[in-house]
Amino acid sequence: MKRTILSAAVLSLTTALSTAAYAEYSLTVLHLNDLHSRIESINKYDSTCDAESETEGKCFGGIARIKSKLDERRAALDSEGKNVLVVDAGDQFQGSLFYTTYKGEAAVEFLNGMDIDVMAVGNHEFDDGPEALANFIDKAEFPILSGNIDVNADAALKGKVPGVLIVEKGGEKVGIVSALAEDTVDTSSPGAGVRFIQAEDYLKGAVEGLEAAGVNKIIAVTHMGLPRDMEIAAAVPGIDLIVGGHSHTLLSNTQEGAAGPYPVIVQNPDGKDVPIVQAYAYGKFLGEIDLTWDDDGNLIKAEGEPILLDASVEPDEAFLARVAEFAAPIEELKAKVIGATDAPIDGDRGSCRSGECQMGNLVADAMLDRVKDQGVQIAIQNGGGLRASIDGGEVTMGEVLTVLPFQNTLATFQLKGADVIAALENGVSQVEDGKGRFPQVAGLKYSWTRKKAPGEGRILVVEVMEDGAWAPIDPEKVYGVVSNNYMRGGGDGYKVFAENGMNAYDYGPGLEVVVADFIAERNGYTPFTDGRITEQ
Repeated sequence: MKRTILSAAVLSLTTALSTAAYAEYSLTVLHLNDLHSRIESINKYDSTCDAESETEGKCFGGIARIKSKLDERRAALDSEGKNVLVVDAGDQFQGSLFYTTYKGEAAVEFLNGMDIDVMAVGNHEFDDGPEALANFIDKAEFPILSGNIDVNADAALKGKVPGVLIVEKGGEKVGIVSALAEDTVDTSSPGAGVRFIQAEDYLKGAVEGLEAAGVNKIIAVTHMGLPRDMEIAAAVPGIDLIVGGHSHTLLSNTQEGAAGPYPVIVQNPDGKDVPIVQAYAYGKFLGEIDLTWDDDGNLIKAEGEPILLDASVEPDEAFLARVAEFAAPIEELKAKVIGATDAPIDGDRGSCRSGECQMGNLVADAMLDRVKDQGVQIAIQNGGGLRASIDGGEVTMGEVLTVLPFQNTLATFQLKGADVIAALENGVSQVEDGKGRFPQVAGLKYSWTRKKAPGEGRILVVEVMEDGAWAPIDPEKVYGVVSNNYMRGGGDGYKVFAENGMNAYDYGPGLEVVVADFIAERNGYTPFTDGRITEQ
């Protein structure tokens, strides 16, 4: 297969279309997104599966299972004479001890072994700064795209992130464009040398360039989330398919709880249907979409279904052995029991990014408990920083690290009541898009509504625990606040923390240590919600 890299970009989308007709050219796209370092298999809570559950057939995914199914589907399609494109829509980084320990080196080795065609840059690929992404790119044996980022001012990434790729499949040229969520500066650590361009602006030019070069089959591999992918599909002509990530959306025609059909369909400015696909996250599914174009390069069919990678899929033995080699040095840490919980602790993305959740209460309570003797009254933790649930029974350090993989530290500071309210306004401003800034709290209770526009009074009532009783927050009073260093530095849109926080100290103990100690100090933790956050 020939590959031609043209420029620099990364994109992420998802949509659907279904019109069967005879056509000259067909292509099957196999796709992954948001693996988040789930190198080992996962359980139903999306956290690392244990050996007993694996034996009982209760596990999903894992890189060895992905490899096995990918090889199986590619071989079957090849035997039928079909053209195949394999793409990853980003966020290989962050989410388990494999990333904490190896910083992407394990991920890139396995991706190289799967012979993928292209990967989009995800926002979490910047979690350890541009240097970590540059190291990943240097080791990758496949193109890594992101077109709406300008890296020319960053010494580590300059010249390493193309935005457009042309691949030749079955004698036809297929153009691939890519874009990354513009708010990555808030959700990760791209550094001052990386500049973000509005995705639509970049993509229009990239698609026009491909069309001018005679390429009439164009796929966008994006990392922007389904809502943005739908906006892009509606605004940018010439894109035939968007393969997306970022929002961890399950699109399916058969799976219970799917957010929409596979694919989702959006009409573009030319009145053509644009299919959008996404395959949940954590390696639980392998997406498969079949595309057919007519002689004039018009897409006339797009249909498929993500494949559930359950126990019926036999893991690849060579990959499994290599996973075990990587896992050996961290097994002792993962296995350390630090306490117990009476029941599963819900840390599901859907719960913690839209309302009070059990994991949010645990983490916020643990943060506040750690610094309560320092005059701190309020804890605020972003829901997006909570990455998994925890099973009932014994709790290991590995499970805590899977929930809190970012190596954040406790940050304490002082803030006026008015700024606390402003921070909460920011926290609920993007709940419709499932953004990670949703505020989980302790020492504080608030009610909010989505009936008002973001930033225009969504926060209705805020109360602070004062001398054992709830009291209305005083806009002029200065309160002691604890958060994490990422948020204190302005991450997830909490600029008010960075700009107005007083007497800040960002170098407290690791958040995962704080939570592990909190659980350990209790003779069995009982998960709960208590109405500290209510939606009106």
